[in-house]
Amino acid sequence: MDVSFTVNGAPRALQLDDARVTLLDALRQHLDLTGTKKGCDHGQCGACTVIVNGRRINSCLTLAVMHDGDEITTIEGIGTPGDLTPLQQAFIKHDGFQCGYCTPGQIMSATAMLDEIRDGMPSQLSEDLGPPRLTRDEVRERMSGNLCRCSCYPNIVDAICEVAETGTGGAS
Repeated sequence: MDVSFTVNGAPRALQLDDARVTLLDALRQHLDLTGTKKGCDHGQCGACTVIVNGRRINSCLTLAVMHDGDEITTIEGIGTPGDLTPLQQAFIKHDGFQCGYCTPGQIMSATAMLDEIRDGMPSQLSEDLGPPRLTRDEVRERMSGNLCRCSCYPNIVDAICEVAETGTGGAS
């Protein structure tokens, strides 16, 4: 089965022997993009978060063939070791990671979340459909799909809030 998508700005084509290959496994095993982590493999931890067509998804819960023609961004597609994004820099500044295993998913989710807020998308905590107000509780709610077993949540929220205040985060 042939599938093609754009990954981190580059066209990629795969020939999969099994249509049941998840997007996560296609990225890690077929494209050698191992920055996206396989955590629970049940969509509960968020370690596998990638951005597809501008929206964050758990790549372990979707099949690669479902994304033929889609634009996919992984952690390798944002920032580089010599040119980190403001969000990546803020994670370092606020020590928003310990073991680092969840960090790629946290950064991908936060990147998309900042775009969601900028686009005025409400969350479960939003009181109305007006422009969302970014509070620490709002960040916690929007990031609740990403778990950190090292309990860096306060530091992660600090990093996200700092970047949100400067308006320098997000993928767009």
